[in-house]
Amino acid sequence: MPVTALDSIVADAEGTAHDGPRLERTMGLGRLTLLGISSVLGTGIFFVLGTSVPTAGPGVVLSFVIAGVVAALAALCYVELAGAIPVAGSTYSYGYASLGEGIVYLVAWCLVLEYGVAVSTVAVSWGQYLNQVSDAVFGVTLPGAISQPPGAGGLVNIPAIVVVIACTALLARGTRESILVNSIMVCVKLAVLVMFVVVAFTAFDADRFAHFAPHALSGITAAASAVFFSYVGFDAVSTAGEEVRNPRRTIPLALLFTLFVVTALYILVAVSGIGAQPEGAFARQEEAGDAVLAEILTSVTGSGKAALILSAGAVVSIFSVVLVTLYGQTRILFSMARDGLPASCGAPGSSVVSSASADTPWSDHPSSTRLSLADGQAVCGAVVGAGGLRTSSPHRSCIQVVW
Repeated sequence: MPVTALDSIVADAEGTAHDGPRLERTMGLGRLTLLGISSVLGTGIFFVLGTSVPTAGPGVVLSFVIAGVVAALAALCYVELAGAIPVAGSTYSYGYASLGEGIVYLVAWCLVLEYGVAVSTVAVSWGQYLNQVSDAVFGVTLPGAISQPPGAGGLVNIPAIVVVIACTALLARGTRESILVNSIMVCVKLAVLVMFVVVAFTAFDADRFAHFAPHALSGITAAASAVFFSYVGFDAVSTAGEEVRNPRRTIPLALLFTLFVVTALYILVAVSGIGAQPEGAFARQEEAGDAVLAEILTSVTGSGKAALILSAGAVVSIFSVVLVTLYGQTRILFSMARDGLPASCGAPGSSVVSSASADTPWSDHPSSTRLSLADGQAVCGAVVGAGGLRTSSPHRSCIQVVW
């Protein structure tokens, strides 16, 4: 099973080995970091406190720290490989260089499945938030038959299809335009979460942290395993390896900055949210299916306006997550086709259309969704770890790559 030389892979990416399609390096550190934040910072933070606080109590703050440390250790593997192999394709390209195309062909389709399921899952929830915002602002909602997935009583989820098509059109327009729109949307959702933190701290009560770990260490670690999924997605940064200026330094820094910003924001949201309402309220809100952060804002302000802003932020958040996830999947397909492996297409534009047609959500299957995402992350971890061992060199460590 042949393993391709690193120099050959980089030469293919730069277009020096052939006259085929290649990507332009248009992104700097700032926009690449925003791309990573966009992929990680989805709708999970709007709900995760409802499931994790009953498990860990106020100690969920430590759960976020533990999950962040674990994610950072995985990110260091990406840092090492991104410095050695600055090309598109992320885990696929790293596996292609270190494990050979026989094994990595299976890995590639696992990744395509993971990204496809992630797009479908996130897009399905877009219609629910859109209905909340349109009802509050205009007093109009879409019928459940066309705004809910079949699993929730709908016939076809039109908003989910619309958001995938809209993201596809934006990606087909070009990377520069897509990244600009994504950067704006990330700033919006960061501002919305900062607003939540500021408002929640006005009702902060330190006594609510008196029983910090009611379920001891077991509760904190159990919650850490749940909140870890709020960190999934940072690997999307490395799919942009061929579109970043000075990738050997920019990609590692963007990965580390992404995790630092997201972890700090998660901790601030957890501390402010727990301090703003009693611990028992989180479980009741989770059982009722309410968005925990929105309920906290309504309780603190006595008005639904702040919660409406939060819901609007969730609409923007979902759009940006779909956009970035689709972007990552198309780069994997592009890399596969360029390497001569059977894939849908060999040009970035046609990769976008192919991904959209495969990822358009017609229904939702929660069990298979969780299984596919877990399998995809397990494959990524195994391949990146093995790739780091196979491609590491004595003259280039992850610390040297960054600095």
